[in-house]
Amino acid sequence: MTLRPRFWETVPLAKMTQAEWEALCDGCGKCCVNKLEYEDTGEVAYTRISCRLFDGDTCRCRDYPNRKLHVPECVVLTPKTLPKIAYWMPATCAYKLLFQKKKLPDWHPLVTGDPDSTHKAGASIRGLTLSEADIPEDDWEDYLIEETP
Repeated sequence: MTLRPRFWETVPLAKMTQAEWEALCDGCGKCCVNKLEYEDTGEVAYTRISCRLFDGDTCRCRDYPNRKLHVPECVVLTPKTLPKIAYWMPATCAYKLLFQKKKLPDWHPLVTGDPDSTHKAGASIRGLTLSEADIPEDDWEDYLIEETP
């Protein structure tokens, strides 16, 4: 996988290669937790309840290439879908930040060169999640976490 040097600073999201696009993911895992959206306020609340394919130790999907087959409601992030869903993405998400014309955080793996820098910075949900297979949806509100999208 060849990435252009500091591509995230010079290449528009829609012009990135697939490898560059995927490399933007910092591995925080926050996009893979279930969120509650309150209709009356539009507020988005993050829960500790993860997708059934989420691996809470690695903060990665257990079957990323086939996730839509197992979880039809999984949102596939693309430059085209990003504008519609950026509002519920984590505030530190590289996709959201670049869409908003902002810089990546100093701890981002692309900046540090360290794939574990997100976890070392405390910016991931590693070890904090419970599977949606184990918690009834009616109880998800009992598992809210602090996050400002």
